[in-house]
Amino acid sequence: MSRIHDIPENDRPRERLLRLGPQALSDAELLALFINTGTKGENALQIGQRILRDHKSLRDLSRLEPAVLSKIKALGPAKTAKLAAAFELGRRAAQQPSHAEIILDSPPRIYEFIGPELQALGHESVRIILLNTRLAVIRAEEVFKGSLNECISHPRDLLRKALVHNAHAFVLIHNHPSGDPTPSDADRRITRRLREGSEATGVLLQDHIIIGTPAESRALPYFSFREHGLL
Repeated sequence: MSRIHDIPENDRPRERLLRLGPQALSDAELLALFINTGTKGENALQIGQRILRDHKSLRDLSRLEPAVLSKIKALGPAKTAKLAAAFELGRRAAQQPSHAEIILDSPPRIYEFIGPELQALGHESVRIILLNTRLAVIRAEEVFKGSLNECISHPRDLLRKALVHNAHAFVLIHNHPSGDPTPSDADRRITRRLREGSEATGVLLQDHIIIGTPAESRALPYFSFREHGLL
């Protein structure tokens, strides 16, 4: 069996990718990373080259249904599944806007960006969204799983994240699994402390939003501290 390991180490696709970045690899080399193992007479790179010759381009190959992919010589169910998943990830990534295009300059936009995700959780999750000077998303991450009161004994940890990533502003957001977004006394205390800390460091606390669930008894499924004049 012809193997990738028969290729000099510095010329192998995986080593080249790690050394030079994925953009340095040819389409056949990228395919070889998914194919991984060869067959008698062909290593994974040669299989990738043959598949591209037979199917003209990577785009044409990506449009094949898994049932058709699986009929290609040297592709079994496992390799077919990996390739189909990779093509689908590429399609989804191309369709989604980048964080740089997502502007969170109002509570409704913040809610639209992350609210439904938090509403689906059965536990409390605390997130921070870092923003640039245009209030576009730099990054969003979960900082704690559990109650906000447990999460933040001091605001410095959240402010440190904003400073490390050179954020101009940040949004604190968490959910109330009960469905009622009304802030607790602890929510209010922590917001005051974060506001004071943000003023000291020059990083803007754009908002603190609590996500609840829709109900006839309330106009909105969230509570915005900025909207209520509490920032």
